[in-house]
Amino acid sequence: MESRYEALKLDKQLCFPLYACSRSVIREYKPFLDQLDLTYTQYIAMLVLWEKGTMTVKELGEQLYLDSGTLTPLLKKLEHKGLITRKRSSEDERNLILTLTKAGMNMREEALSIPEQLAKTVPLEHDEAETLYKLLYKILEKQG
Repeated sequence: MESRYEALKLDKQLCFPLYACSRSVIREYKPFLDQLDLTYTQYIAMLVLWEKGTMTVKELGEQLYLDSGTLTPLLKKLEHKGLITRKRSSEDERNLILTLTKAGMNMREEALSIPEQLAKTVPLEHDEAETLYKLLYKILEKQG
């Protein structure tokens, strides 16, 4: 009878190790991000803005797999910190344009060492990390 419920065991759930690993890795970021006065979600938003430059909230949400309800308070905080500006598009007022300020762009230099420091905390060889990365994005592409 118990074998009927085998699929409901925690160690049979793909979601659990993904969730637990995600929390663990994000926790590793905290000391580095505290130095920049950023949360993890603010950091990943800044990563996209550093890479892509000016963009709409919708475009940022698509990149981060986040909805506008999650992004709006995050972006307000980044604007309050003087790292970005938010302006309505002159072509379509429904679009909110995000632009890095000089302070936001300068923070990029301060963040430069974070990926390397984080890589030291993950117990994977380079090829293992690449395989994991590809597999995770394969899952994300299916969801998107």
